[in-house]
Amino acid sequence: MKSFVALFLVLLTLSSCNKPPDTHRRIKVVDYVDKMKAGWVGQMVGVGWGAPTEFRWRGKIIPKEAMPKWRPEMVNQFQQDDLYVEMTFLRTLELYGPDVDIRQAGIDFANSRYRLWHANKAGRDNLRSGIAPPWSGHPAFNAHADDIDYQIEADYAGLISPGMPQRAMELGERFGRLMNYGDGLYGGQFVAGMYAEAFFENDVNKIIQAGLRCIPKGSQYHEAVSDVVAWHRQYPDDWEKTWELIEAKYQDNPDYRRFSCGGADADFNIDAKINGAYIVMGLLYGRGDPDKTIVIATRCGQDSDCNPSNAGGVLFTTIGFSNLDAKYVSALDAETIFSYTDYNFATLIEVSEKLARQAVVRSGGRIEKDADGAEWFVIPVAEPTPGELEQSWTPSALGEDVYFSDEEMSRISQGL
Repeated sequence: MKSFVALFLVLLTLSSCNKPPDTHRRIKVVDYVDKMKAGWVGQMVGVGWGAPTEFRWRGKIIPKEAMPKWRPEMVNQFQQDDLYVEMTFLRTLELYGPDVDIRQAGIDFANSRYRLWHANKAGRDNLRSGIAPPWSGHPAFNAHADDIDYQIEADYAGLISPGMPQRAMELGERFGRLMNYGDGLYGGQFVAGMYAEAFFENDVNKIIQAGLRCIPKGSQYHEAVSDVVAWHRQYPDDWEKTWELIEAKYQDNPDYRRFSCGGADADFNIDAKINGAYIVMGLLYGRGDPDKTIVIATRCGQDSDCNPSNAGGVLFTTIGFSNLDAKYVSALDAETIFSYTDYNFATLIEVSEKLARQAVVRSGGRIEKDADGAEWFVIPVAEPTPGELEQSWTPSALGEDVYFSDEEMSRISQGL
């Protein structure tokens, strides 16, 4: 009898080993919307909670007593560039469809009317002066190409690409190159890839690895995230030790600040790499707890509202809106319009769902109804394929069509 049982277990193991991999992922549309909605809330919570600390601590850990106390009304962040800039990209997709040309995306961004800084400002200034994308983000014209900007804004790309990292990356190629290049672009691709996975995975370690698969292994950005993962394994209960290691390599070592807009010796560091490391810090050391995740990502300093916004958004996506603690959503205002946009929270969710539906079909998937009439996204499983490695200190040569045509320029209004 024992030998029979043993043989049965061996055959069962062999059967499971030979099982073909799943070719599709399935998620109920109502569950997708619940998670996507939570992702937007997570961004709002993270940026609202961290906003009072932004760039006040540079190269220093924010003291525990200086961390703001959470209040439910802090979720309502309608005047934050961390949110309304990416909604410009949503509007372009809504108006022109999922295959909108990068030059149209550039024209729409050039016509935006909000204040901008760093890579966003340099990219928009380039567009308004006639430099067409992707060259508006190229280091030949943009001294901020490695800055954090597209990393801040890439949440939208993952939130409308559930289980579709390649689609999220395509959006980065279309919108992230308006202002970034190299590690600056990779930061956004990494964040978007994490969001795409967060609809199907709760383990933050696996989510981080999914994000890493969206960027070239030889990049310094990939190296920074990989370092944090390794240091977390070495010091799983001491995030401040890992912070010190990040500081030594990505703040103090000039080899990792070769395209830093503030200079290699500046305490101010808006490079995507170090701030991306702080996102990963929050996710790993937060251990799935929303408060811990946001607080640690904030206390790392530097861009300490953007980083918890990205970390909070990814984590909240795994949790879902219906499962969030009431303290995050009890005061949520669904009616006020986000500055410089056509969206309030309710319409933001509607538009995101509409674009996700388009993305599923465009990526070779389908939308099915079950016997109860519930809709499901059926999404092909596909590994992302990162582009060729590029780094801002050794950029590629400029290509053709560097400048907008006269007709394109006629569609760009100058000034705020």
